Amino acid sequence: MLTVVIFGAGNLASHLYTAFASSQDVEVIQVYNRSVSNLQFFENKVPTTTSLKEILPADVYLISVSDDAIQEVISSISSFDGIIAHTSGSVPLSNLAKRNAVFYPLQTFSKTQEVDFSTIPICIESEHKEDLKTLFQLGKTISSKVFQISTAQRKTLHLAAVFACNFTNQLYRIAEEICEKENIPFETLHALILETARKATKDSPKNVQTGPAKRGDQKTINTHLSQLDSSDLKEIYTLLTKSIQKEHGSKL
Repeated sequence: MLTVVIFGAGNLASHLYTAFASSQDVEVIQVYNRSVSNLQFFENKVPTTTSLKEILPADVYLISVSDDAIQEVISSISSFDGIIAHTSGSVPLSNLAKRNAVFYPLQTFSKTQEVDFSTIPICIESEHKEDLKTLFQLGKTISSKVFQISTAQRKTLHLAAVFACNFTNQLYRIAEEICEKENIPFETLHALILETARKATKDSPKNVQTGPAKRGDQKTINTHLSQLDSSDLKEIYTLLTKSIQKEHGSKL
């Protein structure tokens, strides 16, 4: 059985604990966080600590803290014997410890939203073959999709994820705001959002693109622009329209 210590008490840390807790091949033996108040989720589930001096020996130390704090935490435990793996999509493989690694679940996490970890891709990286085997073993206890990804690939993947998730969600927020101005329930767009996502995962997004920009429907585009009372929204609409039309060869 692999033993794990989790550093951090945020969204990802809590989901990782929950996923590992359901596995018979992994035991989370401790959770560390600088603030005791943030450790409430783990009370009566697993031993916790706010002191680096009390960290228990483990096979893997998972660093699930903010990107800016990763190097500081790794530096503090760099002499530990186990694998020290951070969970960030954008931070390079560190060189502060002798067994540095990456264990990056590619998903958006919220504490109140359950996730099916078995479908979440986990990207692993290490300079040591034996540690890669251990990380693969660890990943497979909670997910069916474990990939060896280099720092350069992970950096690109994280950029793509920002477009696919964060920017897309911002467009959902804009759509919700547009609906609210006319007292239209955002729920009326739910089926469209789900179907668009479904098609994009079944085929190339380029192949399933629809709408006035692809069709070159300039009259509709002009009408939409006239409906927007914000210069920022007009700019976003225009930039995305131009991007679609450039991709599909339609004219402005």
